[in-house]
Amino acid sequence: GMGGVGKTTLALALYNSIAYHFDGMCFLENVRENSQKYGLVLLQNSLLCKILGKEEVQIVGVKEGSSQIQQRLRQKRVLLILDDIDEYEQLKAIAGKPDWFGRGSRIIITTRNKHLLTLHDIEKTYEVQGLNKEESLDLLIWKAFKTDIVSPRYVNVLTRAVSYASGLPLA
Repeated sequence: GMGGVGKTTLALALYNSIAYHFDGMCFLENVRENSQKYGLVLLQNSLLCKILGKEEVQIVGVKEGSSQIQQRLRQKRVLLILDDIDEYEQLKAIAGKPDWFGRGSRIIITTRNKHLLTLHDIEKTYEVQGLNKEESLDLLIWKAFKTDIVSPRYVNVLTRAVSYASGLPLA
């Protein structure tokens, strides 16, 4: 879905509500930015450390990291959220194939590029939609005033703000 529509927020809420069902869990945030800054090996290391509960796992290269993920996690039921994936190589390196993880594992991917999901043979997708004007106004009023009722004198400026944001809650 589009940037600012709330993909990460929804993924985090889902993660927090179902994580206790799994042997191990990991929320890898901002994969696009972090892979550019620090490289895929650091992300692979982070994934293994979070799920295995170890301080550091020694990974020399991306291929070795992929192999370690597959070997160490194939018997574990894991919940993995990959947030803001923008390249196929990221998916291949971190969640190459379903058999890398134990039975019942769930991998949730947020991306702006639906084509990446097709390339990776993702079976089930959900496209987050923007809010309509009424939902946007309700959300803004709740966030700004911590109530669902607001003085009529604010309605004009709030309606303009909602119109400007075009249904994107994080705009």
